Amino acid sequence: MAEDLALYLEKFRQRLPAALEELRGPVAGVVELPVHVVWSGMSAYDLGKPRQRMGLYRTVLHEGLREGLPRYLHHELLLQLWPTLRRLVGRTVRSVWEDAFPQLAARGRPAV
Repeated sequence: MAEDLALYLEKFRQRLPAALEELRGPVAGVVELPVHVVWSGMSAYDLGKPRQRMGLYRTVLHEGLREGLPRYLHHELLLQLWPTLRRLVGRTVRSVWEDAFPQLAARGRPAV
């Protein structure tokens, strides 16, 4: 069981960019995701609509490949969305991203 969890964590770690600033995807307009990222349901997301924007980020964080993350995600939007998004993604995705990027972890902590 522990070995399976370690493999699962490693799968997401390998997808991470070296720095958040590498994420230079769109901040406006409609984003079309390919079939290997979203194989059923909605595949086009309007970044001007908050729920669709959140859905795009959640989907890409879970299903996107390393080379696709910079194409579909933008570092400033990710930081902006993170306080809510961190509750929508799985525990594994959340911990991998927050461990790698302290600025995300800081956005997830309540203000004191």
